[in-house]
Amino acid sequence: MDRLTPERAGRILDGIREARVLVVGDLMLDRYIVGAVDRISPEAPVPVVLVEEESATVGGAANVAANVAALGAFCRVVGCVGRDAPGETLRTGMAALGIATDGLVLTDERPTTVKTRIVARRQQVVRVDRETEADASPELAVVLAGVVRDSAAECDVVVAEDYNKGVLVPAVIRALLEAAETSGIPAVVDPKRRNFFAYPGATVFKPNAKELSDAMGDRLHPDDPAWMEATRSRLACRHLLLTLGERGMALQGAEEGHVRIPTVARSVYDVSGAGDIVTALMGLGLGAGASVVEAALLASHAAAVGVGKAGVAPVTSAEILEHVQAHQELRPL
Repeated sequence: MDRLTPERAGRILDGIREARVLVVGDLMLDRYIVGAVDRISPEAPVPVVLVEEESATVGGAANVAANVAALGAFCRVVGCVGRDAPGETLRTGMAALGIATDGLVLTDERPTTVKTRIVARRQQVVRVDRETEADASPELAVVLAGVVRDSAAECDVVVAEDYNKGVLVPAVIRALLEAAETSGIPAVVDPKRRNFFAYPGATVFKPNAKELSDAMGDRLHPDDPAWMEATRSRLACRHLLLTLGERGMALQGAEEGHVRIPTVARSVYDVSGAGDIVTALMGLGLGAGASVVEAALLASHAAAVGVGKAGVAPVTSAEILEHVQAHQELRPL
């Protein structure tokens, strides 16, 4: 494949609207408290933030789902939320975005994960987290695994989004991979360290540079096909997609071999959520019948659009297609 043409990108984006995506993972509520700082507290050497605005958005695996829904695809999430006010806010927020929430499991054993960011003068002053990182109990894992199996049978692709908050435990991971194999659909995995090696057979395994380096205990060699193939083999995935920030992505496939996906040089406003955009587009692309290389190229274009926006904001099909048309020099290396 030479490059992703606007015509081919348009056909994939059209096909995405018919895709059915299952997102499984750690759901979060992102809260923002924005204000002004004009003095230091007399009680301690810390700034005093005068609150001007408060807002809440979906985060974690729910942000991947938001990107899927924003591109017109059907998306169902499987995860758990606490029986608490943040959980209700998160459920309402996802439903408002068009995300199917009938796969949510309400639980009393753990609170809804909430990350509260206090921002002044466009700078984050502090972040306050309310969460538990403990694994879901065996009883909760059985329930989640059952919902995954039932939901995967109605979808075209399953996406695992792990933030080490306890949902993607081995029993749920096995259910996810087995359901994907049984249904003959791709499984895209965005891993974290705790269960990094628990996804044998995944269609696309998508760590970032730090995650892969920490897990392998080795320096990365993304431009060395032999090293990439040895790493893919050790992870037992069909395709290893290593994201490298401004250096693009390195793809090692069982069939395609080694492919480098570059980025387009552009102004970067905010990298928040770029990884979620790539995960969403990989799942959507494969669910719409694109090849892994095509999906990775489309994801690169989408991420470039995303980092040009302030904050965590989904990208649209029109924005992606416009970027493809404007940057036809982007091609696999």
